[in-house]
Amino acid sequence: MIEAVLFDFGGVVTTSPFDAFARYEAANGLPVGLIRSINATNPDDNAWAHLERSDVDTDGFAAMFEAEAAALGHRLSGHAVLELLGGDVRPEMVEAIRRIKDAGFRTACVTNNFRSHGAINSDGVANGNGRADTREVMTMFDAVIESSVIGVRKPEPEFYRRALEVMAIEPHQAVYLDDLGINLKPAKAMGMTTIKVVGAAQALAELSAVLEIELA
Repeated sequence: MIEAVLFDFGGVVTTSPFDAFARYEAANGLPVGLIRSINATNPDDNAWAHLERSDVDTDGFAAMFEAEAAALGHRLSGHAVLELLGGDVRPEMVEAIRRIKDAGFRTACVTNNFRSHGAINSDGVANGNGRADTREVMTMFDAVIESSVIGVRKPEPEFYRRALEVMAIEPHQAVYLDDLGINLKPAKAMGMTTIKVVGAAQALAELSAVLEIELA
């Protein structure tokens, strides 16, 4: 029996940053998909990985990311890339979280994020305060598991074990939503029910079927 719903944040509760990446690439004459390809190269030890585990600060990330881009023959601003991460909150997801909680399920946000100026930015925005709308959504969850706090990140299996421990549940008692397949694979292997978020309507339809409640 499902007892808890685990939500990724960026690309699930908020819109995906990939469109913003594409606009930046087009505006700066960069190859389509460059930012995502840099992020996917050496994913366990690249700039993104170190930032999300709090191994480096945003300045350190910018230097590393720019070096990774330069190694591929391109120039871009690491700080500018961070500013592209803040998506818009999806109101239908917020309403779904309310309905899920009202139905008696517990909820958690399980997110790769980073620290900026000493503050944790679960909304992915590279500033010290974050945004009011995303801060409000974060208060709705029963628990928040953040890579920048626990020092491990998705898709490292330890991240999911920590999340299950915090929620005091077994893998088969969780359904997990993420927009990245690479993050879903370890959760599925552990025994969680997983949903890949392509769009909000699609994801909520699948989640409705799993929980047997109406979320649309």
